[in-house]
Amino acid sequence: MTDTSTRPASPTLDEVAVLAGVSRATVSRVVNDSPRVSPEAREAVLAAVAALRYVPNRMARSLVTRRTDTVALVLNEPNTQVFSDPFFASIVRGVSATLADTDLNLVLLTARDEREQEKVGRYARQGHVDGVILMSVHSNDPLPDILAEAGVPLVLCGRPFDDRAVAYVDADNRGGAETAAAYLASTGRRRIATITGPLDMIAGVDRLAGFQAGLIAAGHPLRPELVAEGDFTEAGGTRAMDELLTRVPDLDAVFVASDPMAVGALRALRAAGRRVPADVAVVGFDDAAVAETCDPALTTIAQPLTDMTPLLTELLLRQIEGVGEPAEFRICRTHLVRRASA
Repeated sequence: MTDTSTRPASPTLDEVAVLAGVSRATVSRVVNDSPRVSPEAREAVLAAVAALRYVPNRMARSLVTRRTDTVALVLNEPNTQVFSDPFFASIVRGVSATLADTDLNLVLLTARDEREQEKVGRYARQGHVDGVILMSVHSNDPLPDILAEAGVPLVLCGRPFDDRAVAYVDADNRGGAETAAAYLASTGRRRIATITGPLDMIAGVDRLAGFQAGLIAAGHPLRPELVAEGDFTEAGGTRAMDELLTRVPDLDAVFVASDPMAVGALRALRAAGRRVPADVAVVGFDDAAVAETCDPALTTIAQPLTDMTPLLTELLLRQIEGVGEPAEFRICRTHLVRRASA
């Protein structure tokens, strides 16, 4: 039997307070990262913590602060798309890297249908997470309302569909698509088509609206037969490109609202005997890794993911700490990356 009578007891909050020469409440505020502590007192407490090798009792701390030190990244898409789409993978990596230097843990949840969204909502309402980053929101998704009504700190990756008052971070989808339209028109293309994203997602709507505005500004109104809806997948890009070629065989350019769809469009054009860019110029959206490696390399609109992921985390942590507004938002600029496809 192990003798525990000689095992040194863990130092207590009171012992840290005595050594630091401050109150127990001051030690608690320092341990819980409260800003309401003078620099001198914080320095004294941290020195005492180091000297005594004090380790906070996280369970006791959570009872006082009602914090779990866990945030959820929720993706409203089928698992196959979550793990194959480079945009989702980049956001997951970026958020995880941003949280690596904090004491916060990240849980990844998928909500593929309404039942799973309600399940995620219950999980968050029951206090298992301190806040939620919600990706890939569709127009009829109930989860934003569920979380807002429960008062759960929430940040959307993407502008809300109905312009509700909620925190979000987004790329300038409309401006990027306008740039794509202007560029294709400037190269002398005249029958310029587009493969849109899903039109029940704000990214799909904004990229179509921006592309249409850019064509109108260049004197090329977008005709209905030059529009095919995709689903942000490579297979969806192939199907939509085949549809466009059947309708408008002499099209000479296409703006595709995501790089995976653009790769599918390139496959369809190759199968149809169309040379890129000699016969058809192609511009994508994302600047995913595949844009450099596909054949030909893809001209595309770059999303600033390295800016977006820290902002998603920052806005969420500000809400959790009670210093941020629940409707803060940031829009990140996009830019054209020229390669061989256009």
